[in-house]
Amino acid sequence: MKVIQFYKNEVQLIKRAKKQRRDAQQELYNLYAPKMLAVCRRYIRDTNCAEEVMLTGFLKVFTNLNTFKSEGSFEGWIRRIMINESISFLRKEKHTLFTEEITNYNEESWNNINSILEVEQIQELIDSLPPGYKMVFVLYAIEGYKHIEIADMLQISESTSKSQLFKARKMLQQKLSYQNRMHNGAIKV
Repeated sequence: MKVIQFYKNEVQLIKRAKKQRRDAQQELYNLYAPKMLAVCRRYIRDTNCAEEVMLTGFLKVFTNLNTFKSEGSFEGWIRRIMINESISFLRKEKHTLFTEEITNYNEESWNNINSILEVEQIQELIDSLPPGYKMVFVLYAIEGYKHIEIADMLQISESTSKSQLFKARKMLQQKLSYQNRMHNGAIKV
């Protein structure tokens, strides 16, 4: 019953927000801001910049709220806006570089490391990736986009997307392996 009640409340909240009701917009913001900041933060290392991108994203959410047709998840709709805003921010920063090098991909190589890491440590590892690797990795492994979709979003080829993911995974695997060896005392600092 609580799920149905929440859904009805969300639908009513969206309707009120579409009518420019500030209290409804504030409630939607309060409801989704923490999740959307986390989405922006996955792409943008600096928390202050990620916050700015999230705020810009919410401005677009409320400006374009009438285009939401209630087909699919409202959270998914907001998430897509936040992802696009994050990508736009990174493009403007011009720190993202995609290499066209084609590599022989081995999907099996990623899942062979056993590591106990906290969420913050995982985010730090992802943040340490070069921007192009990081963006493709997050879009594919965390957001669940397909390479064809990533290629379209980032204006790169599908093979470049696959190459970036392969290199990101390989780099993360090396970093995880190093951390595991340090954790197990194999490497003395």
